Amino acid sequence: MVKRKIVWSSRAKSDLLMILEFFYIRNGSKTYSKKLNLKIRKAIRLLSKHPFLGIQSDVENVRALVEGDYAIFYQVYDDSIRITTIWDCRQNPDNLTITK
Repeated sequence: MVKRKIVWSSRAKSDLLMILEFFYIRNGSKTYSKKLNLKIRKAIRLLSKHPFLGIQSDVENVRALVEGDYAIFYQVYDDSIRITTIWDCRQNPDNLTITK
């Protein structure tokens, strides 16, 4: 089993940062944001060993791994996994755009 390198798109980094900032502002504490960050990153680390763990999305070559209330959209390559988007599934799905 080959372990693939995780590569983050700038959008995915921005998505995660916005989610973590939202909870920091709402809760007035970094505690939940830190726990959520660890949970999402743990799921992503699991993808490096098991890249086809997520379900195939409607977009060709883009898969989604659901972790709690969040969908982690990613693409699998021979030597890497590219995280493209992190989506809070409680939002209006009409606003979701999945990019490659």
